[in-house]
Amino acid sequence: MRTVDLIHRKRDGEELSGEEIAFLVDGYTAGTIPDYQASAFLMAVFFSGMTDREVSALTECMVLSGEKVDLSSVPGIKVDKHSTGGVGDKTSLISSPIAAAAGVTVPMISGRALGHTGGTLDKLESIPGFRTNLTIDEFRAQLIQHKLAFIGQTPEVAPADGKFYALRDSTATVESIPLIASSIMSKKLAVGLDALVLDVKVGAGAFMKRQVDARRLAQMMVGIGRRMDKKVQALITDMNQPLGYAIGNALEVMEVSQTLQNAGPADLTRLSLELAARMIHLGKITATLDEARELAQKKLLDGSGYAKLKEVIAAQGGNPQVLDRFELLPNATGAREIASPRAGYISAIDAEYIGQASSMIGAGRDTKEDAIDPAVGVILEVKVGQKVDAGGVLCRLYYTREDRVDEAAQLVEDAFRISSTAPESRELILEVVG
Repeated sequence: MRTVDLIHRKRDGEELSGEEIAFLVDGYTAGTIPDYQASAFLMAVFFSGMTDREVSALTECMVLSGEKVDLSSVPGIKVDKHSTGGVGDKTSLISSPIAAAAGVTVPMISGRALGHTGGTLDKLESIPGFRTNLTIDEFRAQLIQHKLAFIGQTPEVAPADGKFYALRDSTATVESIPLIASSIMSKKLAVGLDALVLDVKVGAGAFMKRQVDARRLAQMMVGIGRRMDKKVQALITDMNQPLGYAIGNALEVMEVSQTLQNAGPADLTRLSLELAARMIHLGKITATLDEARELAQKKLLDGSGYAKLKEVIAAQGGNPQVLDRFELLPNATGAREIASPRAGYISAIDAEYIGQASSMIGAGRDTKEDAIDPAVGVILEVKVGQKVDAGGVLCRLYYTREDRVDEAAQLVEDAFRISSTAPESRELILEVVG
């Protein structure tokens, strides 16, 4: 079997067998297949797609490339939540502590920034001292004690996905439906989960720009889960404008704190509560979804979700006081206001442009080796549907280096569309799959 032949066949749209996919995955993981051939394979998949059979085989190979994490010693039904990546999407840091406070055991295997979208681990690591590199034993112990733990992809868990994930980010192959589905599900299935709630983003700021593609991705992941005997539910949610007001790692932690104290943006609060409710329901804490929604709301309002996140920050070596005292988080040294060129209504905010601008000034990565600047980002002052005066502030850029601020400011300015009439309101949650 030769790698070049398999790339050739995939490029031409042929279906690869389970053995051929295993050869590619095992070879790249072991280092016998170089980056340039793995990149060519990813690009072939990007253009030619994969069948359901191929996606299941790829997912299984990535799960088997490392150790499965045995959580059988951890009591309770284990439920995780995952987002396919959005701009300003910090729901994992809100929904998971609310669900854990309600009694769900939540093993959160999280990712890093990918393309123009943020990553949960990068947000958490903006908290001084916070450790995401827990050992599997520490992960288990924390789940038993606190019901919630955030962990990065350890070298033991789906190492093939870890390598492919970083390569996708630097080869412009992130948006492939089969690659997203296999990447997400291999990480989740390598951990002893019972159920999974997926937030599949669609729109300008998502990897899926069209609802039909988002639905296909959701169905593919729900199908993989079912074939592996897991309960999986997916929400398809709007990502045409950023979620909440804050984009950037430490800035998003600040907004998480406000939201868990019931003082956050309406869109972020609503989606986080719905995701938490579905985690609670799949965790069999309540008999119905409506009861789960009531319980999620209660855990937000009584402050127990907020207390849970503080507890977990302390357990993972971070300073829980950052949620009360934002000056303890990394803070930017410079700020620039972007003003509205005219009066009118905000008819659109291109989330991808905002994400790219934030990434450009250091909140994201251009290559897999890049370091992130946790202090920088964008804070919106308006959302779609709001009225703005000429010269009114649309948003603020927060930065620590001057070199790409002008370019980022131009991108942010281009993200805002202003019209003379108010736009029709859009639904935030578009569909439920599974």
